[in-house]
Amino acid sequence: MRYIYNDSTEPYFNLALEEYFLKQTDEEYFILWRNEPCIVVGKNQNTLSEIHLEFVKERNIKVVRRLTGGGAVFHDLGNINFTFIVNDESSFNDFKGFVAPIIGTLKTLGIDAEFSGRNDMLIEGKKFSGNAQCKHKSRVMHHGTLLFSSNMNDLSGALKPKDIKFSDKSVKSVASRVTNISEHLENKLSVLEFKDEIFRYISSNTQSPIDSLTQEEIEKINKLRDEKYSTWEWNFGNSPKYSFYNEKRFAAGTFEVHIDVLKGIIKDIKIFGDFFGKNDISELEASLKNISHEKASISKALSNIDINKYITNITLDELISLLIE
Repeated sequence: MRYIYNDSTEPYFNLALEEYFLKQTDEEYFILWRNEPCIVVGKNQNTLSEIHLEFVKERNIKVVRRLTGGGAVFHDLGNINFTFIVNDESSFNDFKGFVAPIIGTLKTLGIDAEFSGRNDMLIEGKKFSGNAQCKHKSRVMHHGTLLFSSNMNDLSGALKPKDIKFSDKSVKSVASRVTNISEHLENKLSVLEFKDEIFRYISSNTQSPIDSLTQEEIEKINKLRDEKYSTWEWNFGNSPKYSFYNEKRFAAGTFEVHIDVLKGIIKDIKIFGDFFGKNDISELEASLKNISHEKASISKALSNIDINKYITNITLDELISLLIE
C-alpha cells in the first residue's frame, strides 16, 4: 500500500485525486487530506436542496460532488479526510473494517471511539465521522471525515436546507449531533499533529515510507479537476430531477415561481404574482427554458431582454434572486 501525505487543500483537486487513483491506477492507497471550507455532496443528491445557498455564496464556500453516496458534509481546515483504495471488492460495505485503524489511533490518544449505525463513528454518543464507499471494477474506495477542530457554526449554517423550495426523490441528509475530536484529547494536539499521529499508527507495521504526489500525478489530477470536478455541470447539473419553488415580494409586487429542472436544465417555468407588465409573461418564461438553472446562464439569457416589458419596476438582480435563491 502506498501512503500519501496530500498537502493540497483545494476541494476540486482533492476529489479529482480520489477518482484518478481509483480509476486510472492499480495500486492500493491510504491518503490523508484536508479541504478549505467547502460542502461535499453525495453522488445521488440534489445539490441545491442540500445547501443554504445564501450562506454559501456570502462566504464563498465551494461546493463539490463526490463519487460516493451518502449525505452532504461540510469540510474546513479543522477536518481531516482519510481515503483507502484497495483491490479487494469483497471489502465493499465493510465500513467497520476500514474505520478500525482510526478508532485504534484515537485509543492511543486516550479517546474511546466507536463505530455506530450504517457509517458513523461516535465519541460519547456524538458523531465526529461519516463514511462512504464506492466500487470501480474490482477496486473499492472508502473515505471518511474526521472532525478535529471544525467551525461548528459554519457546519450548521452551510448545510441548512431550504424548507419548502425543493421537492425531489433524491437522498436527504439527516442532521446529527456532532463533536470535535480535539475536545476529548487529554494532551492537546494541532490538527496537523493529529494527522501525523494517524499516519504513525497506520503505517507502524509496514516499511513503506510516507509519500508525496509526483509532478506527473499532479498534472493528470489537475486535468480531471478542470474538466469535471470544478464544473457546474458535475457539481450542480448532475443533480437528479427536481422542482424549485420560491416566493418573494419586491416593490414590483408579490411573486411565486415554479421551475422543473432535469440534469440541471430548466425544462418548465411558471411565474405568478400581482405584478404588472405590457407583454405576456409567457414570453419571458420561454426565454428561460432549456438553459442551466444557475446564475450565470440565467443572467446571460436575460441580458438582452427588457424585463420591464414583462414585469414593471423589477430589477435584474431581483428577478434572478427569485429564480435561484
